[in-house]
Amino acid sequence: MITVGVNGYGTIGKRVADAVTQQPDMELAGVAKTRPNFEAQAAVRKEYPLYAAVEERIELFEEAGIDLAGSVTDLVAESDVVVDACPSGIGADNKSMYESFDTPALYQGGEDADLVDVSFNARGNYSAAAGASHVRVVSCNTTGLSRLLAPLQERYGVEKARVTLVRRGGDPGQTSRGPINDILPNPITIPSHHGPDVNTVFPDLDIDTLGMKVPATLMHVHSVNVTLESSPTAADVRDLLREESRLFLVPESMAIDGAGKLKEFAHDAGRPRGDVWENCIWEESISMEGDDLYLFEAIHQESDVVPENIDAIRAVTETADASESIATTNETLGIGL
Repeated sequence: MITVGVNGYGTIGKRVADAVTQQPDMELAGVAKTRPNFEAQAAVRKEYPLYAAVEERIELFEEAGIDLAGSVTDLVAESDVVVDACPSGIGADNKSMYESFDTPALYQGGEDADLVDVSFNARGNYSAAAGASHVRVVSCNTTGLSRLLAPLQERYGVEKARVTLVRRGGDPGQTSRGPINDILPNPITIPSHHGPDVNTVFPDLDIDTLGMKVPATLMHVHSVNVTLESSPTAADVRDLLREESRLFLVPESMAIDGAGKLKEFAHDAGRPRGDVWENCIWEESISMEGDDLYLFEAIHQESDVVPENIDAIRAVTETADASESIATTNETLGIGL
């Protein structure tokens, strides 16, 4: 069994912790939290060992009547691997702590790529993380683009990818985020950070990305144009993408015309928190004009990196190859809409 600690129990951390408990080859050492808020209370209800991420705040947990298993250094010491799900930039501060215990660490996409040995996507470069000490699971958008581009590159070759990312302003619980009533080019210069981030997984891929932020919280939407090195039919591309376990081709018959209905569909399907771990590609949007592919896809920013973190744990510990890990993760989480 791989003993996994989760440092940071927010949007990503709580989902990764739940996913770890569902794996046949993993056990959860515990989770670390900075303060005794509602998420800390949720961890207690689930009987997850709870650790203080900031030692100076231990008394806050005591005042709230929450028993702690120790401090975050105790959690790191007990773990074979730590998933750092702290806010962007905090992972860099934590790196020396993980190194002092010789504990491999997985960071999230908000950290800089130069912090780690490898940036990771299970479909794109699983084997590159084998035995690494510091691995960065790329962001939600980069995860989605990597899943899409990998099979296209392998089957047809990619001459150039161009993607416009219409990004949600914030997650549902992020009351400080925006815009509230605006549409922002973000960034206003080209490229957005997403293209260079894809290149941390596919160094030789030619990709340009533009970003926008809109007053929504549900999902991101990508408008994708990929110039291929061959000219398959739209039907060929649909068949190829349908074979990918973490791509969901939304059929026209389902009458799902946006992110809101996708989330409603996920809730009705019994998904925890209404999570959508897969890229959601509108099937009828898949079009070919010569050697140019066009499509729309939606990415659930709160959850699509969760299976990637689970796969990265196995990659770092070298306990399964890519196909084995992806299959196990998919089965245990119920991936496949």
